[in-house]
Amino acid sequence: IWLPEDGPHLGTEASALDLIGDIYGGGADLIAIPVARFDPDTFRLASGLMCGFIQKLQNYGYRLAIVGDISPFTARSATLTDFVRETNRRGHHRFAPTAEALRTALAGG
Repeated sequence: IWLPEDGPHLGTEASALDLIGDIYGGGADLIAIPVARFDPDTFRLASGLMCGFIQKLQNYGYRLAIVGDISPFTARSATLTDFVRETNRRGHHRFAPTAEALRTALAGG
């Protein structure tokens, strides 16, 4: 499922549950969400929002792809940079700068 750029901000466990409720039963296992949909505080790992959001989706069997430029956030946080690198290395969830980069990564490229 590809979410549009416009819509309510996401990033809390409650918003993850709302999203799951909206898409449940649709057969998708991957949810691609544009960076613009996230509250900027989500990218501050110390807030716990990102991990809680991802964990809630994972608990319900969904994979998450965050699509777009997160360099303004990673430029301020080595911890976030490491988190993104490790997340992409494991491959269950994914950060991708563009939709095309996500498609390539999902195709194994």
